[in-house]
Amino acid sequence: MENKNFVFGHKKPDTDSIASAISMANLQTNIGSYSESYRLGNINRETEYALKTFGVKQPELLEHVNENDNVIMVDSNEFTQSVEGIENANIKMIVDHHRLNLQTTNPVFCMAEPVGCTSTILYKLYKQNDITITPEMAGIMLSAIVSDTLLFKSPTCTDQDTFIAGKLSDIAGLDMYDYGYRLLKAGTNLDGYTAKEIINTDSKPFEKEGIKFVISQVNSADVDSVFEKQNELETAIENEILLNNLDCYVFMVTDILKASSKVIVLGNRRDVFEKAYNTKLCNNTAILEGVVSRKKQVLPKVLDAIN
Repeated sequence: MENKNFVFGHKKPDTDSIASAISMANLQTNIGSYSESYRLGNINRETEYALKTFGVKQPELLEHVNENDNVIMVDSNEFTQSVEGIENANIKMIVDHHRLNLQTTNPVFCMAEPVGCTSTILYKLYKQNDITITPEMAGIMLSAIVSDTLLFKSPTCTDQDTFIAGKLSDIAGLDMYDYGYRLLKAGTNLDGYTAKEIINTDSKPFEKEGIKFVISQVNSADVDSVFEKQNELETAIENEILLNNLDCYVFMVTDILKASSKVIVLGNRRDVFEKAYNTKLCNNTAILEGVVSRKKQVLPKVLDAIN
């Protein structure tokens, strides 16, 4: 038997990162290339809800890969967001819907599309390879699309995402809107989380021209309740800035009902964020009407503002 493929997404995994790893490992194994899915951090409550709903086992934690280990990267292609040792691994495949920002030693199969979710791309790979999607796989892939597109409200959502979500919901045997709302609601439950855990639920590091910054995001049905902990959140953010030598930290709280976000921005380069949105922060905060996507509505603006 050939060496197995290690399949994983990014650090601080969201639902698409976990679902894509699981469904890609299943696809490759069914094709005849033995693969196992892994996670690069603790799963959040939204992902936990999806896995429990469809009876799918949580992937094992992966802390490093060895030189020449066969790797398939999903929902991520940036080494800074990946596992230790990724630079020396044998990257066989990449399936992603984010910007491309990597350099590989050898040629690699890469399928990257401007859609709302990696699981949307994986659905097409299942069809291309004539592999049956089970109700369990359909359920977690649907969960990923609902999560990444904020139940089709995000500007990252495409007609493909909506169409394929419908196909997956039929296979899973459920109403995607009813289930989708319950999934998102489960993900907004922050009870018992420390401020550090909240800001690290879904955070991603970036760098341009020597400016290091993080954009972190959580969803909520009650934004005001999250901001009741603003002092604690700011202390946690300041600790992350010191620990990781960051220039700016953007913490987004996205309202899943109003499709808008309120942010806390800290760091010595807060001016980059203010320039990006032509705004002045008040008490370190700003309200971004209609902004729900880190990938499409925040990151590009911040990158453009750095010069």
